[in-house]
Amino acid sequence: MRRTLQLLAAAALVIPALVGSASAVAQSQQQLPQSQQIGTEESVSIGLGGSAKSTTVERPGSGYVKLHFTNVRLMKGDVLTVSNPDGTEKYTYTRDLKSSLTATIDSTGFWAMSISGEKAVVTVTSPFSRAKIDKLARGYTAAEMSDQVSTQSICGTNDYKDAVCYQTSNPAEFTKSKSVAKLLRNGSSLCTAWRVGANNRLLTNNHCFTSTTGIEVWFNYQCPTCGGTATAPVTKVLAAQVLKTNAALDYTLFSVNNFAAISSFGFLELDARVPAVGEEMYVIGHPAGKLKKVSLKDGAGNCVVRAVRVNGSSSQSDISYMCDTEGGSSGSPVLSRRTHKVIGLHHFGGCPNQGVRIDLVAASIGPLL
Repeated sequence: MRRTLQLLAAAALVIPALVGSASAVAQSQQQLPQSQQIGTEESVSIGLGGSAKSTTVERPGSGYVKLHFTNVRLMKGDVLTVSNPDGTEKYTYTRDLKSSLTATIDSTGFWAMSISGEKAVVTVTSPFSRAKIDKLARGYTAAEMSDQVSTQSICGTNDYKDAVCYQTSNPAEFTKSKSVAKLLRNGSSLCTAWRVGANNRLLTNNHCFTSTTGIEVWFNYQCPTCGGTATAPVTKVLAAQVLKTNAALDYTLFSVNNFAAISSFGFLELDARVPAVGEEMYVIGHPAGKLKKVSLKDGAGNCVVRAVRVNGSSSQSDISYMCDTEGGSSGSPVLSRRTHKVIGLHHFGGCPNQGVRIDLVAASIGPLL
């Protein structure tokens, strides 16, 4: 997420803006990935069963609550439900947990899907069923989050905006944003991911995860009004299988459970070429875990590719740009404004920020799409 300045960085930074596509650009500063911690885990002891058929778990100011259950003994036909207070987000679990699309099973019990907001309501339908909540993960409060986020990848003034702000002025960019999702990793950290192609395929960074255990994928986590704070209804699914992952190119290709639930959000296409220096581009993601943002502007002008064949996780593997990002932007698609197809997979921050060249990724994953 952060870049550590080195002694000769100031002189080296003058060079990349005009570098042609045939040149390799060495990193002038140390790059670090842009994943982001957004929550914490804590131990609790809350029993369910008998006269206690329902309980509410509240963590004031948290953006989500995710519960872990142990000692689960559900009667045949009984259901354990985890929901928000008004029931608009609800997940149900039966004694057949292995068939659940929203449970992450571990050696002591299972993690339920997270509930957005500061309250989770848990109920069992029979007084003879039993369950215990032994731990939970919850989102940081606004005050806690402010201590976590670095602004070193905000290049000058912060120019990213809510995706919906571009619905009228830039309808193509807005439409493409629908295919981008927030990743919640093990209940406490995040990255960004996106649908690639029409099949059950999504892309993010290798440094975001290499195993699907505990990975939630949130679609439509965005604001319905420009500059607002409300959240549109969110569709959550669990990551199902890692199809291919590569540390040198920093990508993970994966599938999800319940693909039908997210098929309506559309998909992005790969533009398997080395982009031109000066080509206009944009980044879509969830910087610092925020509602979906589009980074289209760079100061007074539009974002452009600053350099190509920049050293990243591998030699000459990256492109660079000054579009604003933050921790949590890792895995975001970098799109050309000319083709509205993906030319990079964002993974490094620090101004200039960097994305893996999608032509290299496409050559590696093409047969799997």
